[in-house]
Amino acid sequence: MSKITVSDYLIQELSKLGIKDFFGLPGDYNFNILGSIENNPDTNWIGCTNELNAGYAADGYARINGYGALITTYGVGELSAINAVAGSFAENIPVFKIVGVPATKYIEQNTLLHHNFSNPDYFAFQRAYANVVEATAFLDCKNAKKEIDRLLQIFVREKKPVYIAIPVDICKMEIENNPEIEQPVSNQKNLTKAAEHALNLIKTSDFPVILADVLAKRFNATDEMKKFADTSGLPLCTMLMGKSLIDEDNEMYLGTYLGSYDNLYAYKYVNNSDCVISIGTIISDLNTFSFDIKFDPSQYINIQGTYTIIENKKYENVLMKDILAVLCEKIEKRDIVIETEKRGFEKTEQPDNKKLTADYIYPRLQEFFKPGDIIFSETGLTKFGIAPMSLPKDCILNNQVLWGSIGWATPAAFGAAVADKTRRVVLLTGEGAHQLTAQEVSTIMRHNLKMIIIVLNNSGYTIERILSDNPMDKYNDIAKWNYSKLPSVFNGEYWSAQAYTDSDLDEILKQTETEQKNRLCYIEVFTEIMDVPYLTKRVVKKLRNQDKTFVCQIK
Repeated sequence: MSKITVSDYLIQELSKLGIKDFFGLPGDYNFNILGSIENNPDTNWIGCTNELNAGYAADGYARINGYGALITTYGVGELSAINAVAGSFAENIPVFKIVGVPATKYIEQNTLLHHNFSNPDYFAFQRAYANVVEATAFLDCKNAKKEIDRLLQIFVREKKPVYIAIPVDICKMEIENNPEIEQPVSNQKNLTKAAEHALNLIKTSDFPVILADVLAKRFNATDEMKKFADTSGLPLCTMLMGKSLIDEDNEMYLGTYLGSYDNLYAYKYVNNSDCVISIGTIISDLNTFSFDIKFDPSQYINIQGTYTIIENKKYENVLMKDILAVLCEKIEKRDIVIETEKRGFEKTEQPDNKKLTADYIYPRLQEFFKPGDIIFSETGLTKFGIAPMSLPKDCILNNQVLWGSIGWATPAAFGAAVADKTRRVVLLTGEGAHQLTAQEVSTIMRHNLKMIIIVLNNSGYTIERILSDNPMDKYNDIAKWNYSKLPSVFNGEYWSAQAYTDSDLDEILKQTETEQKNRLCYIEVFTEIMDVPYLTKRVVKKLRNQDKTFVCQIK
């Protein structure tokens, strides 16, 4: 059996999962790991401007690629990245978190080295990460091979982040190059019982409906979900986080579930169903529009990544892909006709030099998006602006509705652009969120990524203003930047523009079609301070009529 160093083995196995690009920052404790990336002909090192941005970039990469990886140094580096990893954990984004730590002898002697506390605790940061990842490991000379294989197995099965700490001396230690990583499989007995239970419930129901969400994508079951919908003939709806899973021209597609705020046909169909088949749903406040659903998914059929619940009976170790495949084989197709509902915005009128508002911006962007685009929508107002859109075929919409960390979208879109250079990547962000992570624009330009960045400048944290008792509270103000000039301080090719009116935006978007083929396009769009999408107005109006404490929780 051939030998291989620990760090070479880890990078080799992650590369087998399709991780070709590793994000992070160098530090003296992780040089050996970075060397393994550079020495592997199939992998690349992608240095970012800070660890938090690197974590967001790895998250965005994994959303497109399926898996991602993040590397930092010990203590200061890993703690800077922990919020990004926590967001990946919340939203089932498989990011492999790797940290280089001091040599074993210093750990055993509890020697005070840099990046530690004055009273050293070499396992403090592993304990911190244990709360935001599925599993952790701290390698030593006895457990290295076994622990790497264990983490990889969990990583693939659960589709969530894992954490590994590798001392600098262990990196170069040789181990057997014989991967022992078992692929996840369903418990066949539970799979059979779950499928039979589901089929019986569907057969005896009068108005079954499929409610699909983003975890179908996370667990690589999108194709099976679509096939099940086609084979069963059932109507299907997607939730906000799962928007773009189904093409708009699917004749059985009800559209995006927007609560009682919009798309009422889908709202009534789903809530009047006597058998909701939930596939990968996340039942959170914003994803359900303030829990505006009239059913408990577990009382019907709730298919999740590694288990299924039917009429409150849980079937463990049943993989989503497997049960959907069985259902496709045995389901009896229904002959159901649904109403043809017009979805999305009406075509924009001819621009006439009016001040820009959300009522023009989002319909115009709907026309601007192309089939196959990768779209990133920042936390805040933009997700509500995009939610009612009718997106072109094969678009991939990415949002962070559950974790909601402002600033996520800029580096996440960068990571996505690294993952797939064949698609156009469009980022829509507010200027408040953009300020947190805008330095990653320099990395975008460094790698000559031809993205489109659209910054909505509405003079502060508008999503917070509309939730505040006093919208003009100073804590919702931010520093004023000239965003369109931001790329000029970095090194690389770019084209930038500013839009104040509908005519400006219309012309800029037309020009972007050409400019984007050659370089980064950076567009600053101005609106009034309290201008918001119409869906936001409806949501906030309802929330203000409810308990005040709940309003504060939707930030």
